This record gives sequence, structure tokens and C-alpha cells, in this order.
Amino acid sequence: MDFKNTSDFVSGFWSMYVIVITLVSVLGCGLLLLLQDKAKTNAGQTTGHVWDETLEEYNNPLPNWWRWMFYITVVFSLVYLALYPGLGNMAGSFGWTMRGQYETEMKKADEQYGPIFKKFQAQDIRAVAANSEAKEMGQRLFLTYCAQCHGSDAKGAKGFPNLTDQDWLFGGTPDQIKESIAKGRDAAMPAKGVKPDLNGDQIKDLANYVRSLSGLAADSIRVQRGKEQFGAACSACHGADGKGMLGVAPNLSDKVWLYGSSEADIVETIAKGRINRMPAFGEFLGDAKTHLLTAYVYGLGGGTKEDAPAAAPAPATEAAAPAAPAEKK
Repeated sequence: MDFKNTSDFVSGFWSMYVIVITLVSVLGCGLLLLLQDKAKTNAGQTTGHVWDETLEEYNNPLPNWWRWMFYITVVFSLVYLALYPGLGNMAGSFGWTMRGQYETEMKKADEQYGPIFKKFQAQDIRAVAANSEAKEMGQRLFLTYCAQCHGSDAKGAKGFPNLTDQDWLFGGTPDQIKESIAKGRDAAMPAKGVKPDLNGDQIKDLANYVRSLSGLAADSIRVQRGKEQFGAACSACHGADGKGMLGVAPNLSDKVWLYGSSEADIVETIAKGRINRMPAFGEFLGDAKTHLLTAYVYGLGGGTKEDAPAAAPAPATEAAAPAAPAEKK
């Protein structure tokens, strides 16, 4: 469907249907007013209807100011429908469209603010992150497009990563952050609680071992059994030491838990898996705004100072499907 006009329809029938219904309604209101003007009234006399013993209905005509207000409304409606879209596919004599108004406003905004964005786009992200004017602009972009998930303070919530710490699944260098914003990220932790994978008791053992990796309280017997399960089911992605791999699986030995660190939360993650997605904003925002937003996120304090080495691809084995990038940034 072409959205150049706000009144586009999939067939000519519906356009004509709307035109007829609209005009009949407006003209019908005008005709009703005209007939009321010509109707005989007996001013000062009642119609014979009485409520609550003394409340009577008088047969008086409408006040002139009220009648003329309705006439003006009918005329205004017809003039508006002639000038602006409202009658099916008819665009109106002014040719106004919402898309046209949007593009005009965006063009004016680009003429006013474009040079500022381009100035910062030509600078290194680290330099932009330290600029006070750029910080204010980046913060407004962040509050508009990112705060709904990451929070106004960028510290995230359950299921949404904290952007102010040093924990980055896909990397915290300027280039890596820009790629995350521009292209988005897709991540998944496969569910292990379905046959022929792990049973409930094995998952509980594994959850206790994972808790022990980050120094959390855990059942020592379950930890020993879970260590064996981890080597077979998780180490291909998270590594034998549970420290994960860049862009593949999160570090399980730190204190950062996107979905919670309790035994119940970890059991749920292992059994049911996790799916998470960071939407791509590059095409929508454009290069200049993406550059400025990257600088703001980097300047929040969690960005790493040097490029991290690329991760080696995880080995393809039957025991381990793609692991859990959804657990971290």
C-alpha cells in the first residue's frame, strides 16, 4: 500500500464507501437543521410532557446563536474536506499529506542541526565522548531511543544489560558499541530442559556449579556433580573455566547476572533457555546520530579503552548448541 496519502485503500470500492458515508452524514446534518427552521413551533406553549410533577417541556425554537453555530460547523466540514484529505482517496486541493509534513519538518531540522552532527561525526568517538555539548545531545538521543529498555540511567534491568559497567558480551570498544547500535544483536541460550538433554536434578546440579563459579553459596555435593555436567553441556561455549567468549557466551565467573543469580533463576535459564535481541538503529538514525549515540554510551564509563581480540568460533559439537549471548550485553 502506498502511504503517500493518509486515506489510501486497497480498492476503489472502500474509497467511494467512505466518500458517500461522510457526505451523507454532513449534508444530512445540514438538512435536519433546515427542516427544524421551517418546522412550526408554538413559543411559550408546552408539548404536554411533564416530569417530576412540575418539569415541563416547552415547544420553543432553538436559539439563533445555537442554530448558526451548527450551520457554520457544516460549512466548515465541507470546506475542510475540499482542502484536505478526508474523502476516501481524494487528496484535497492543498495536496497535504502527513508524510509530506514529516519530510518538510525533517528537512528543516536537518538544515538546522545537520552541521552540528557532521562536526561531531568527523571527530574520534573518544573525543566526542568528552565534549559537553555532545554529551547533552547524546543523552537526548539515548532518552528517546534507548531508555525504554536500558533505563534513563543506562543501568538496565532484568533482561536488559547495564551499559555503565565493564561487562560486554559483544565488546565495549567504540567500534564494537557502534556496531551493536547500528546493526543490532541477536542472542540465544538453548534450552537444556528438554529431552534428551538434562533432567531436573541434573539442571539443579549444574545451577549450583554455575553459582559456585562466581563465589555464590552452593551445595558442595551438587557442585561436584554439576562440574561434570558443565564440561559436557556448557564448556564448548562458556569455556572450561566458565569465563565465556566474546560474542558467543557470557562470563559465568563474575558478579554480573542479567536474569538473576538465584538458584531458581539459573535453573530457569538452563531449563528454558533465553532469547534476547537488540534492535538495529543504524538505518533509522543515520551515521551521524549513531556516531554521537555511540560516544554517549562509551562515555558512560563502561566502555573499554582498547580493542579486544576477536573470539575464536565455538567448536560444533552435539553436546553444545550456540550458548547464551542473551545473558550479557
